[in-house]
Amino acid sequence: MDEMNMRVRQEKVQKFEEFVDRRLKPNLVDAITLRDKVIEKQKVFSDLKRNIVSLQKNNMTSLRSMVNLGSEVYAQAEVPETRHIFLDIGLGFHVEFTLPEALEFISVREARLAKQIEEHTHLIANIKAQIKLVCEGIRELLQLPPAE
Repeated sequence: MDEMNMRVRQEKVQKFEEFVDRRLKPNLVDAITLRDKVIEKQKVFSDLKRNIVSLQKNNMTSLRSMVNLGSEVYAQAEVPETRHIFLDIGLGFHVEFTLPEALEFISVREARLAKQIEEHTHLIANIKAQIKLVCEGIRELLQLPPAE
C-alpha cells in the first residue's frame, strides 16, 4: 500500500514538473521577451523625443547626420528642412508631423508603452507566482521541510 502511494506521488510530481517545464517556463520566457521588446520601443521613442527637443532648443533648420543603411553600413545624410518629421505610426504607415505634433504623438505613445510594460511585468509576476505555487505543491507531495 505504501509503495503504491509513493508511486502515485511520484507520478503527480512528474506531472507537475512537466507542467512547469513545458508550460510555465516557456510562458515566462515569452512574457519577458515581449516586455523587453516593448522596453526597446520605449527607448527608441525616448531617444527621438530627446532629439526633437534638441532640434527645437537649438533652432536647427537643417542638419547633417550618419544614417544606418543596414548591416552597420552608414552613409552621410543631409536634412535640409527640420520643421517636419515622418514617424512610423505602425503597420508600415508613416505620417508627417510638425515637431510639436511629433512630441505630442510621442508622449501618447510613451504612455501606452508604459502601460504595456506594466501589464507584461504583472503577467511575469503571475507566472513566477504560479511556478512557486507548483514547486510548493511538489515539496508537499514529497513531504520535504519548507524551504527558508
